[in-house]
Amino acid sequence: MVVALIVICEVGFWVLLAAGLATRYLLKMPRTGAALLLCEPLLEVVLLVVTALDLKNGAVPSARHGVAALYIGYTVGHGHRTVKWLDGHAAHRLAGGPRPPGPPRYGMARARYEARVWLGTLVAAAVATALLWLAILYVGDATRTGSLESWMGVAWRTAGIHGLIALSYAIWPRKAPVDEASEPVGVRE
Repeated sequence: MVVALIVICEVGFWVLLAAGLATRYLLKMPRTGAALLLCEPLLEVVLLVVTALDLKNGAVPSARHGVAALYIGYTVGHGHRTVKWLDGHAAHRLAGGPRPPGPPRYGMARARYEARVWLGTLVAAAVATALLWLAILYVGDATRTGSLESWMGVAWRTAGIHGLIALSYAIWPRKAPVDEASEPVGVRE
């Protein structure tokens, strides 16, 4: 049931996002669209409650509970930026707004951008870890919760790998190409 709910929450995220943006820009009802977008965190609350009830009802803690914690963590760490990015593109495509700026492509500006994205991954790992610890305490049986502890390692290994990738942008910053007039081309700050 938890796996099906994770899939339903993911589909629900995109359905609510599309409905919110369509309401906001196509139907020209910005408040209603914003209300629909604000309903998205409710999906994660439902997933959290169902996961806790599943554990309370005697389910053996397993990968599905770990994936649920990682999913909720990802949504907390990266969900706002994803919605904001898509909102900017919807405003551009559907309402004639300006084209949203892309991330910087070169130098330390790109390194700072990657560091901010990595901070979202750190938040995701911290939230997933907190949820997994709460699940372990909730179950209260160390012999049954080993799989949940292993998912904490997955969260922090992912954050570590992402951190190394983000750090590589600072250590080896990509240089902007130089045209014939010796001015950088394609730099977006």
